[in-house]
Amino acid sequence: MGVGYALNHQEIFIELGHLVNDFVNHLFGLEGRIAAVTGGGGYLCGEMSRGLAKAGCDVAVIDLRQEKADVVAEEITAEYGKKAIGIGVDAANKAGMQAALTRITAELGPVDIMINGAGINAPTPFFDIELDEFHAVMDSQITSTLIGCQVFGAHMVANGKGSIINISSASAGPPLSKAFAYSAAKAAIKNLTQNLGREWATKGVRVNAIRPGFFPTEWNRKNFITPEREAAILGHTPMDRYGEVDELVGGIIYLASDASTFVTGSELAVDGGFSAMTV
Repeated sequence: MGVGYALNHQEIFIELGHLVNDFVNHLFGLEGRIAAVTGGGGYLCGEMSRGLAKAGCDVAVIDLRQEKADVVAEEITAEYGKKAIGIGVDAANKAGMQAALTRITAELGPVDIMINGAGINAPTPFFDIELDEFHAVMDSQITSTLIGCQVFGAHMVANGKGSIINISSASAGPPLSKAFAYSAAKAAIKNLTQNLGREWATKGVRVNAIRPGFFPTEWNRKNFITPEREAAILGHTPMDRYGEVDELVGGIIYLASDASTFVTGSELAVDGGFSAMTV
């Protein structure tokens, strides 16, 4: 009796576990979907590309640097068994992005998820900023996001479904010191996200942004983060630490998945509480 009773309960727990897994997979699962990621060969967006693959996506890794795109694409195929292609293109070049979309649909299929993550920064003092540098930052950030939304957004609107995720920043407002063009570009990306979330809300296409806090790269540490600045950043971050790059993946999967079907025009902060901090 006792053994049979224990087995029955064990079977019940197993069945409940299956139900929970099915429910979570239904909400967050991305199996069979196609994702494209600009800046996908870089530090943050490379990890997003890997995370989407681990969640079930085939992935087009788009980067200005073909070799960087290829490294991430090859890793995805080798480690996660998903289809992946590396595409070397300037995300601020509309003809190049149109060609990238054509290749993706031919080799992988219709695109369900688009992450606009290309972009550079510059620490130049305000009075020393040359127009060439200003335009380079703006083109890499807001122009590439605009073009990504135009090219892939038109594709998604025509298909009646899709999720676009733009990359905002803690500097989108209030602005971050020492990053004048970057902050202005990120504020524009947030605004564009809200505009398109409104425009395509009845078209089956959602447009949201993720707002990372501080996830410093080696370049950031060399060009932006002095010991004094680090103390100021961490003092303004309730968790008192920098983010780990894989901590962005959960937010990306949420915004890409059916768990967020009523979410559009939003900005999801992943910043250790930075945006909630005052005094």
